[in-house]
Amino acid sequence: MLVNIHKQKIILLLFLTGVAVGPAQSQVYSLQQCIDTAMVNNKSLQISRNSREVGEQKHQEAVANLIPKVNVNADYRYYASLPYQFMPLSAFGGPDGQFKEVQFGVPHNINANLQLTLSVYNPLVYGAIQSTKIGTEISGLQVQKTTEQLFFEISNLYYNAQILNSQRTFIDSNLTNNNKLLKNLELLNEQLLAKGTDVSKVQLQIAQLTNHGEIIANKYDQVLNALKFTVGISEERSIDIEPLSIYHPENKEYKNASTIEIRISETQSRLLVSELRTLKNSRLPSLSIYGTYGTAGYGYDKQPNEFLKFYPIGYAGLQLTYPLFNGTITQRKINQKKLEVRNSELQQSLITEQTNMQIDNARKQRMVAQHSLETTRSQIALGQSVYGQTILQQAQGTAGLPDILLADNALREAQQNYLAAVVEYLKADLELKKLTGNILNK
Repeated sequence: MLVNIHKQKIILLLFLTGVAVGPAQSQVYSLQQCIDTAMVNNKSLQISRNSREVGEQKHQEAVANLIPKVNVNADYRYYASLPYQFMPLSAFGGPDGQFKEVQFGVPHNINANLQLTLSVYNPLVYGAIQSTKIGTEISGLQVQKTTEQLFFEISNLYYNAQILNSQRTFIDSNLTNNNKLLKNLELLNEQLLAKGTDVSKVQLQIAQLTNHGEIIANKYDQVLNALKFTVGISEERSIDIEPLSIYHPENKEYKNASTIEIRISETQSRLLVSELRTLKNSRLPSLSIYGTYGTAGYGYDKQPNEFLKFYPIGYAGLQLTYPLFNGTITQRKINQKKLEVRNSELQQSLITEQTNMQIDNARKQRMVAQHSLETTRSQIALGQSVYGQTILQQAQGTAGLPDILLADNALREAQQNYLAAVVEYLKADLELKKLTGNILNK
């Protein structure tokens, strides 16, 4: 039994070792997997969430001002020279209007007490509670804005990576065709049926395609690095993206929803109105209850009456504070806040009008991109057909190398136009989703 257990451990160890030393394979990430990973790992989003938590804590801090406050106070005083008071001589049978200075008290004074303070009504406290509550809403909207922006950036990077990957595929296909053509021309050249310059022209085209492929591969790596950084994946980790198949637009019509910019502007306007109300209410009186309970100690350190005695002390009271006049400072602040509220309303109207204009432009852009996409897709099929027919004609001796190169260039141009149309459509569709408030909807 023990032998079997040891065998199992050895087999498991060898298996794990083989996995550890095996070749690392790139993990293919879909767009949704990139977004889901970024929701957990992206640092900008984490900062935004922490800012929202800070806003929540500020709101709780404002609410805590309604809770009673308890303070412990202690005080010790030693009078090297006791304070003087003037006593009327009439109190001791002397003439009226004459006084005598007298030192009262003992040199040692000790006070210790607990003080309770409760705000019954304070317009500034209630205004702060309302303002911080709205501020928390703004922080939550900022988190959503960061999320939408992150979705937008990841989608753009992912689409760019797919386009570059498709360009590499097209270049590889074109290189395959050109290499086949080069072999045929080299054979014909050996049989003196083709010119050496024809071979050189194809070799030059292959070199150009190879160089272009290296440039595209480098751009692809850069976009992948940017995608990994945005998603929150280590740069050393090898990933890949799903290839872009023949794209068929879905032509979804998105309902106009309140965008995050408009909602933030509306909430900021509410915050300014709340602050204006608080400024106006600051002219109202505030009322608080307070109470103190403790002890007072008195001591004398001279013979023969040396002593230290403590006596209880306690009292409660109401305190009313009414701001009568502060030099028109409050009125100036109110005037400033009214202008800020007006500017906020104008800004909100401006954002709404600008968004409507951008939505209309994005819809038109998507429509144009869709038409271009359909046209370029048919051009690729036509270019492939023409190239294939030209190759057959060249084999039959009815077409020359210039015809083949012309057909090859036409095919490559159709491929590039198609990829450009796909990019334009995807970006226009993504922009439309963002402007209509549907970017987070799957």
